[in-house]
Amino acid sequence: MAELGTTLNGQHQPAHAPGTPPAAPPADAAPAIRLPSVLIATRHGESTANVEFQLAEASGALSVPISCRDADIPLSLHGRQQAQALGRWWAGLPSADRPRSVWCSPYVRTAETARIALAQAAGLGAVPVSLAVRHDERLRDRELGVLEMLPRAAIEAKHPEEAARRRKMGELYYRPPGGESWADVALRVRSLLRDLCAEEAGRPVLVVAHDCTVLMLRYALDRLTEEQLTALEPVQNCSTSLWRAEGGRLRPAHWNETGHLAVG
Repeated sequence: MAELGTTLNGQHQPAHAPGTPPAAPPADAAPAIRLPSVLIATRHGESTANVEFQLAEASGALSVPISCRDADIPLSLHGRQQAQALGRWWAGLPSADRPRSVWCSPYVRTAETARIALAQAAGLGAVPVSLAVRHDERLRDRELGVLEMLPRAAIEAKHPEEAARRRKMGELYYRPPGGESWADVALRVRSLLRDLCAEEAGRPVLVVAHDCTVLMLRYALDRLTEEQLTALEPVQNCSTSLWRAEGGRLRPAHWNETGHLAVG
């Protein structure tokens, strides 16, 4: 059986004489498992919405001054600087670990993070300038439905029933009206992992996504329980989490690291 987040590949067929069918693999032969050599996941740099929500949480505000779609929210100035630091970290990796492929959420803040980090790494001669970035909607942020763009105080004031249901259900299973639970996000992340593993077998790859999607990557790859998942610290902007292919699965090397973002 394939490990979680992997895709099975057919067994290699040995050479055979022309006109004769290839020999069937032994009945007990284990199918080959295809995995990227290294999988690195990062959350986008600080966005303008991150800044506004931090201010709203501190003041207890019932709204944030954001009128665009969630998908269109850009990076803040600090977020762009974080993306540059991510690119320098990328360039400084050992050659065998340095991603040559990027899978990215199509949202503006993730696309900007990938573009800036790639430009920085390419400028340092670490990766080709022409390196392609693949945008995949399965990496988009969690959809919050009626709770979209509402600070915590506003949810308690305007949707007290939903706030109570959220506390009762827990974040993994709570689905706001018109939105997604963490478990819903996990389903699309598992689907993406199967494609990514099949297409990036043997290569290092970078995933640029959001806090919830990066959390669900860890939930799936590390086979966490609900208790283990909810005990994790929030995923930091432009943090790095790395898994290596070992023993037929992707195994964690480090999680949510931000040392590369320290001011030099």
